[in-house]
Amino acid sequence: MNLENLIKDFEQIQNPEKAKILSRFFKTGKGQYGYGDIFLGITVPQQRLLVKKFFDLNLQDTIKLLQSKIHEHRLTALLILVKKFEKENYERTRENIYNLYLDNTKYINNWDLVDLSAPKIVGNFLLNKNREILYKLAKSKDLWEKRISIISTFTFIRNFEYLDTIEISKVLLNDKHDLIHKSVGWMLREMGKRDINILKNFLDSYYKIMPRTMLRYSIEKLPKDIRTYYLKK
Repeated sequence: MNLENLIKDFEQIQNPEKAKILSRFFKTGKGQYGYGDIFLGITVPQQRLLVKKFFDLNLQDTIKLLQSKIHEHRLTALLILVKKFEKENYERTRENIYNLYLDNTKYINNWDLVDLSAPKIVGNFLLNKNREILYKLAKSKDLWEKRISIISTFTFIRNFEYLDTIEISKVLLNDKHDLIHKSVGWMLREMGKRDINILKNFLDSYYKIMPRTMLRYSIEKLPKDIRTYYLKK
C-alpha cells in the first residue's frame, strides 16, 4: 500500500457536512487555536480502519502525510506511527520514530493530535530513560509542545510514577492558555485516581494560585467535601 492509494481512500470517504462541524469544534476560526486547519469530515474510527489497511506505509511517506495541511491526514499519520512504535521490537527503530515525532511537533498542532499520540510514543519511549526533554518542551513558547510535555506523563502515571507530572505541572502553573489548564488538570486528576494523597499534597501547596479550570479538572473525581474545600479559596 502506498501514500497515493491512502490519499485516494481519504477522498472517497470525506464528508463535507461533517467537515464543517469539525472545523467549528476544533476552533479553526481566525484568532482561534486551530486557525487555518482543514478538515475532510472523517471520523477517528474511520481513520483507524485506514491505519489497519495502510500500517505498512513506509516512514518517509508517513512523515510526508504528517506534514499535510489536512487534519485527518496528520492524525492518521500519527496513528500509523503509534502502531509502528507499539509493534516494533528493535530499539533503534523505536528511537527513530520518537525522534521523527519530536522533529515534527509543528504539525502535531491540535489537542486530539497530541492526546492520541504523545503518551504512546514520547511517554513510552521515555519510560525508562532521562526525561529532560519534557521540561524543555514545557518551557517552549509553542502551545502544543507544552501540551505534549504534560500529556506524555500519562504513561508514567499509568506506571505509578508521578514525579514528572508534578514537576511539569509546576512549570505550567502560570500558563495563560485554557488548553494547558485543562491538560494539567486532567493529568493531576489521573494521578489522584491512583494516589489521592499525592494529589492533595500538590493541591495544598498550589490550589490558591492554580487557574480555576486547572483546579476544577484536577478535583473532579474527589469526594464532594474535598472539592468544596479547595474551591473555597
